[in-house]
Amino acid sequence: MTDYAEEQRNELEAIESIYPDSFTVLSEDPTSFTVTVTSDAGENDETVETTLKFTYVEKYPDEPPLWEIYSQENLEDADVEELLALLQQQAEENLGMVMIFTLVTAVQEKLNEIVDTMKNSREEEKRRREQEAEEAEKVAFQGTVVTIENFLAWKAQFELDMANLKRKRQKEEEQAGKPKLTGKQLFERDHNLDTSDIQFLEDGGNNVEVDESLFQDIEDLELDDDDPDFDPLEMGSYED
Repeated sequence: MTDYAEEQRNELEAIESIYPDSFTVLSEDPTSFTVTVTSDAGENDETVETTLKFTYVEKYPDEPPLWEIYSQENLEDADVEELLALLQQQAEENLGMVMIFTLVTAVQEKLNEIVDTMKNSREEEKRRREQEAEEAEKVAFQGTVVTIENFLAWKAQFELDMANLKRKRQKEEEQAGKPKLTGKQLFERDHNLDTSDIQFLEDGGNNVEVDESLFQDIEDLELDDDDPDFDPLEMGSYED
């Protein structure tokens, strides 16, 4: 008959001697203790850490112990889930044998893998940023490839900008009180003035209005058209 209590006491002494600085007994009935597991340091001295809590059941090691993540540092929730799944797997594979050292060792290796993954992720992120910087620099050096489409688009925008600039300058000149142009300057600038008089006559037609009152007393004049010696210039001398 298996003496479970004896096997548990022997394993407990062994675990205490293997992990003297990270082993802590929490209670004796039932036997409960913690082991703190820390990963190896990464290249930037970063580490991940977890404290595992184990509790012996009556028929351990024929039945697996109870365990939980008592505390942790720098672990993501997904990492914690992976650790719990790992403990379950290792416990099932080692039923019938004392297994605390095996479980702690498996967790230690997993923590080292997590640190390596963190390192690889940083390096991958660094390479990605460097590649993006190189591509951006290459694009800036090469400039934009000119095609018919983007040239026509640029030309249309350029002409629109120039027209807007011209209108803006004209408006600024008007607001600044620019002197009015002389007739000659207007004539030289606006060639429509060349034909303005002709157009005026054409628009008016041949209708000429005559003020008849200017000639209403002409019948009162005594004009002798038959007198060969008649001189209109002498009329004034008679009156004198």
